[in-house]
This record gives sequence, C-alpha cells and structure tokens, in this order.
Amino acid sequence: MSLIPVSSSLIPTPRIWVSHPIDSRVSLSATTVRSFSVAATNLPLAIDGCHVFYGGACKFSNWFCRLKYWIHRNVDLRRVSRKHERGNDFRNAQIQDEDYSKECAKRNLSHEDRVSEGASAISLPNDSSEGLKDTTSQHGETSLPNVQPSVSTGIATSMESPPSFSAEGAPETTSLHEENSDPNVELHISTRTAASLESPSSSPHIGSSIVAAWKGGAASLGIAVIGATGELARNKIFPALFALYYSGFLPENVSFFGYSRKTLTDEDLRSMIASTLTCRIDHQQNCGDKMDAFLSRTYYLNGGYDNKEGMSKLHDRMELIEDESKANRIFYLSVPQEALLDVATSLAENAQTKKGWNRVIIEKPFGFDPVSSHQLTQSLLSRFQEDQLYRIDHLLGRNIIENLTVLRFSNLVFQPLWNRTYIRNIQIIVSEDLAVQMQGRYSEEYGIIGDIIQSHIFQTIALLAMEPPISLDGEDIRNEKAKVLRSIRKLEPSDVILGQYKASSEDKVHTYSDTLTPTFFAAALFIDNARWDGVPFLIKAGMGMIKHRVEIRIQFHHVPGNLYRARIGHNSDLATNELILRDVPDEAILVRVNNKIPGLGLQLDASQLNLLYKDKYNAEIPDSYEHLLLDVIDGDNHLFMRSDELAAAWNILSPVLQEIDKKNIAPELYELGGRGPVGAFYLWAKHAVRWADV
Repeated sequence: MSLIPVSSSLIPTPRIWVSHPIDSRVSLSATTVRSFSVAATNLPLAIDGCHVFYGGACKFSNWFCRLKYWIHRNVDLRRVSRKHERGNDFRNAQIQDEDYSKECAKRNLSHEDRVSEGASAISLPNDSSEGLKDTTSQHGETSLPNVQPSVSTGIATSMESPPSFSAEGAPETTSLHEENSDPNVELHISTRTAASLESPSSSPHIGSSIVAAWKGGAASLGIAVIGATGELARNKIFPALFALYYSGFLPENVSFFGYSRKTLTDEDLRSMIASTLTCRIDHQQNCGDKMDAFLSRTYYLNGGYDNKEGMSKLHDRMELIEDESKANRIFYLSVPQEALLDVATSLAENAQTKKGWNRVIIEKPFGFDPVSSHQLTQSLLSRFQEDQLYRIDHLLGRNIIENLTVLRFSNLVFQPLWNRTYIRNIQIIVSEDLAVQMQGRYSEEYGIIGDIIQSHIFQTIALLAMEPPISLDGEDIRNEKAKVLRSIRKLEPSDVILGQYKASSEDKVHTYSDTLTPTFFAAALFIDNARWDGVPFLIKAGMGMIKHRVEIRIQFHHVPGNLYRARIGHNSDLATNELILRDVPDEAILVRVNNKIPGLGLQLDASQLNLLYKDKYNAEIPDSYEHLLLDVIDGDNHLFMRSDELAAAWNILSPVLQEIDKKNIAPELYELGGRGPVGAFYLWAKHAVRWADV
C-alpha cells in the first residue's frame, strides 16, 4: 500500500492554508495542515475547503496532470493581455493543450503498468463516519473526532471538468461549508470527484474535454445592433465586430443580432453585411471559414413600429441562443437622435438580461444644446446606471488618443515639461478635405460644434491637460478629465471664429447656403488652474479644407538668453521646439529641435526627429470602432464621456451657442478646398501663435 503526501498548496480552492500535520487533540476547523499521508483509495475529501486526495501513484499522477493543466489554463491563458496578445496566445495555448494532454495520457499509461491498484484501505460509507475514523487510525494518522461526514453531490466537480468561471473570468470556488470555529465540523465528500477518479485514467481526450467545459462555463455574450440596416451599422459596426471575432478577441459563445423596422430574414441581413466584411492583410488565414462562422452567428429581428413589443421579441430571441445560466449583453443604439429615447426606454424595460451585465452604446450627438443634452441624460439615468452607458465618439478610438496618456505618463523626458513654465501653447487641428464624406454630415443648427468640438476636441484637451490619475482605471481617468473640463473658462464670442464653406450643387457636397450651420470652428480656450494658467489651447476644426490633417502641436517657450539668437534669424518662431503628434496623413511623433548643419562655419537648422509608424511598426492599425467596441466588452470606459463630462463640455460652449441663437454671430464664408476663414489667422495672431500650415 502506497502512502502519498499531498500538499494543500497545490489545491486551487483552499479555504484555509495548511502548515503542520493534523493533531488528533485539536479541532479540524482550528487546525492548519501542511502535508500528511493517506492510504491508497481513490477518494478525495474536502475539509474546510482544503482538499485531501487519497490514491495510488497512478491515480495521483492522473489527478496531478489535470491539476497542472487547470493551472496552465487559468494562470497563463486567463491573464494574458486581452487587447494585445489574447488572440495569438489563445491559439498557441490550444496547441500546447493538445501536446500536454498526450503527454499526460502517456505518463498515466506508464504508471498503470507499474502500479497495482488493488490496495484499498479506506472505506467511507455514505451514511456513517466510522469508516473514516477507523481507517485513519490504522496507519498511525490522526483520527478526526466530532467530524460528521456527508456526501455533497451538487457542488463537487469532476476533475474531468474544470471549475466553472464567473462572468469576470475568475474560477468559481464552491464553498463546502463556511469557516466555523465550532469543533463539530461537517465533512462533505465529493462523490462526483470520486467517481471521476475511479474512471479510467488513461483517456487521451483530457485536453479536449476540459477545453470544451471551460468554454461552456464562461458567460455568453450577445451584441445587438439597433438600426442594423443603417449605413453606420453596415459599413462600420458589423465589420468591426467581425475583425474582433476573427482576431480572437470575442468569446466563442458570442452571437450578433440585428434589429430594425425592415422586413428581412436572417439570410437577408447576412447577405447585406457580407460584402462589407474583410480580413486585414495580416489576418488572411482561414478568412472565408471565419467569415462563414461569423455570419452563422448573426440573426435578424424585425422590431416593427412598436419598440416595446419589438424589444420583448429581441429579448426572447436572445434568450433562445444565450447560455442558460450566465449571459451578458451589449446594445449598440445606432438610431437617429429623435428616436433614441423611445428605443432606450423600451430596451431598459423589455430587453435587459438578468443573468449578467448590460451595456448600452450611444452614438453622438448627445443632445443638440445644453438643455436637450441635460434632458436626454436625465432620461437615460432614470433607466440605466451610469456605468452601463457608453457614449461613443469614433474619433476617440484613434491610436493617437490612446497614446496621449502613454506619452505623458511613461516618459520622464516629458513629465517635468508638461506645464505653463515650459509650454507656450497647444494647438489641436482637425481638418477634412473633399475626400471625406460630408453629405448630410451635420445637424442644421450647430453643425461641427456638436459633431466634433463638444466631444472629440474637448476630450482630447482633457486627456492632454489632466493631472496624473491614481490608476489606469476608467473611473479614475474620467475623474481627472472632468476636473479639467470644469476648469476651462467659458468661451468668449470674441475668441471664436465660425466659418461655412461656399459650395454649389455642382460641387457634389451638402450646401448650407440657406442656414447659419458652421462647417468651421476655431477658438482659444484657457484652463484656469495652476498647471495651465495663461496657456492658450487653440482649436481648429473644419470641413472642405485644402488638406486632410489631424494633429496636436505642442509649442515650447523660447530658450531664455539663447546664445544662438543671432544665428536663428528674425523669425524665432521657426526655431521653437515643438512636439507634434500626427494622426493623419501618416501617423507619427515628430520633435522639432535646433541643430548645427554639418560643414565649416556655424549655421543652425530646425530639424524634425521623426518616428513614422508605418516605417517602425509592420502592423495594420485597427479601425477606431474595433478599439472602442473592445473597450466596451472589457468594461473600459475611459474613452467614453461620463454625464458630468458631457454637462461641463456644453457649459463651456453655452455663451457661443446663445449668440448663435440670437444670430449675433454669423459664419464667415470660405472657399471649398481652401484654408478656412481669414478671421482664424487673426485669432492666432491675437494670441501670438504662428499659424500652422493646414
């Protein structure tokens, strides 16, 4: 008969950690045990959450292989960085699983040849504890007085199936009984585990069965696109979801639902979106198979004109496909602003799951002015929690935005310079040329202000100017952004330039000739806090411009007492140190510095140190919708506006909007394909800032 020492530190679900042998004079609940020997019977016990395994070398080897496999799955795979490495690591882990399963099976077969399984010295009848007491005392081990064994069939799990996982991915540990100082400890015996260990241990299918059980234990994810037949859903949302699915960022038990008022079938929707799905250059392998798998998981529901009834039908359809015990849902509201409240209300009342979390993505505009935005916010918060709402702006999903905090807080060279002592001004430029689709882009009232300024520009300023958050948690970052937005001085009409491009029907663009809708906005903002006092933040956004350019320019002060002033020339601005974060046309980080031109004599030149992404990184940059949708799935909300941020942004703009309403401000006309209104040049000159060539 073999005696096998089992260390409880190997067990993944300990209630207490053991440190010395059981003493028969001490109650088990007050005792910690490091290791002990047990006779060779294939029966595991769970005492106060600590598992005691009885078995011969063969059975113990089999159990240990499975335990090591479980640790490999839940430590190495589950902790992998979801955003950057999960897709590749998941595929690599599957290959390793197959190899490891074969190794375990081979090792178990060799043990079967060498070890006899005839020895059995412990008997534990279901209705008595005497067998346990007698058997343990046979071998000089401690007897366990006042222990009442009982069989727990519902909570113990077979080692053939790994522990189930909660929605957050953590293993669900089943407590056999709560910690108790009472010496009359109740002993629960896992008959399922015992049964599994008595089954043949040489099965070559350990890996595949555990993988299947692991996938089945995770919460299912349902993603419903409301307004599925619209242009945004067809061209952006579904392609982004497919890219995430193909890259391995979505769970296996994911399903997609399209909802609209059109009379379509599942196949109609699949045909509609199939032409928009593409695989990136670096993801061409098995593209067709993945596309077929994605489309087979896509379903359609005609919601009709009664959203309450339609959302009830959507709920029922999703429940048919979801996991019975755990299910999470995401609702993407790609609907017109005027339909948003009705859809959101019906969704809140009829379509939310009670088996997991619900998250709602809302497209801009988030109201048309401070009043309508406040009303919309109050209506949404009366039906959803703040952490359920994700106000999406696709421009915030660009890599340059995510890189702002990385550049600021992970580089010592920039940290001490990021304040009014060294920075002279900051310019944020978003100009779109004729190649950018503009037809019906803006609302007729505030145009570019509600589309770009109120959301994208102000969020960019907040990330640029905020204090270091206490962590990278989304709420910590949003707290700091909100502080910045509340510190921004209300805009004075004298510091704002509005423009509208001149166009005719022959130009094939939307014309605003009968309205005052601005297509260009320039302004000087000031942040009233200790870090940025007196530093102008100059913003410029326009459509129909000469170039398509998106960049942030951070200009530093002149060098005090510069010894080379005479060599610089009369235009000292050309020699100003500048940090440029460029998104379009080619993503890059540029630093302008002064240096000596090689050769005889002393001649200075302002040169750029250039980190061009396409030269440095051989990778295709994901679409911004992919980035933001993955953040929603992960629950990362730092790039989504919170309600207080939204209110603060509208508050900054309120004086200008009031003047527009009173028609005291009229947009200045500029040529389509030009450089924008002339007034913007004077605004830059007013604040002693050199106009960037845009």
